Amino acid sequence: MPTRIDGELFAAAKSSGAVHSRSAAQQLAHWARIGREFEASSRVAQRDVEAVLAGDGSYDALQEREQAIVRASWDEQIAERISSLDLERKFRAAGVTWVEADDEGNLVRRGPADA
Repeated sequence: MPTRIDGELFAAAKSSGAVHSRSAAQQLAHWARIGREFEASSRVAQRDVEAVLAGDGSYDALQEREQAIVRASWDEQIAERISSLDLERKFRAAGVTWVEADDEGNLVRRGPADA
């Protein structure tokens, strides 16, 4: 079944998979199986993880395994939010000037007049 995979995750799977003699797809499937088993494990307090993710629990009270799940979820949420940002459009609409780095790392001033 076709599935969209984040480019960064795919690149990581390709790199990690090469070390373990797996294709990127095989590495992703491997990670998915580990994640499934990890979440299904009786050693992981899924209810506590869900409470932290909902803002109703303490991250520091979790065990190391549960903290790893929470961090992975937070990373995913952050990546989704970053990918949905369109700051250039917002800055142009607000008439704001901004500075960004070009492909060579040089600072370039941008503004509404650059359209």
